Amino acid sequence: MGKGKIYMLPTPIGDTPVWDVLPQYNRTVIDRLEYFIVENTRSARRFLSRAVISSGTAASDDSTANSRNLPRTAWANGSAMMREYYDHEWGLSVISEAGLPGVADPGADLAALAHLHGVEVVPLVGPSSILLALMASGLNGQSFAFNGYLPVKQPERGRAIRHFEKRAQTERQSQIFIETPYRNLKLFEDFLKECNGNTLLTVAADILQPDQLIRTAQIRDWKAKTPDVH
Repeated sequence: MGKGKIYMLPTPIGDTPVWDVLPQYNRTVIDRLEYFIVENTRSARRFLSRAVISSGTAASDDSTANSRNLPRTAWANGSAMMREYYDHEWGLSVISEAGLPGVADPGADLAALAHLHGVEVVPLVGPSSILLALMASGLNGQSFAFNGYLPVKQPERGRAIRHFEKRAQTERQSQIFIETPYRNLKLFEDFLKECNGNTLLTVAADILQPDQLIRTAQIRDWKAKTPDVH
């Protein structure tokens, strides 16, 4: 591998054993890396510990030389950081809290900065809850949109749900959303209230875990049974 690379390093979802989910090639890469840019220090340490990385390198806070915390805002010192690590033989690795760096994740900012500075961005294989849910849903996988979080408060949320429902119907396009766990049930209830009875809704929670739930049904059928998604 050449110099000036940034590896987008996936992590497992939940407590799934690391090497049950990630390919062994990822381990080869991680073993040779010394520098990690992390979204969450605690999560990164836990991931590296579970992965039993032979190099012994661990992510820590900004006070150390071998890590940087990944901010959710613009990179104030991004250009200097790129210059600092550009010539390192193995480059850098980006670690998010869960899933794929850069997908619904602030790691996208760093990838954009890398391209700006001519640094090669190398994506590694790993799980995405967004795509895993779509794969198992039975909904349209040829045309879909990830819309992130819906508005929290009404009436904005109701308008957004009706807008995306109309888009799903007129364009036959699957609409994908995520939510904070403690707001899952309220979001589910709002879908039941705002959507037509024949609209298909997939609920996906705890993906790849022993108590995984992925179920698709019409809104009218969901009204008869509330899922345990709190």
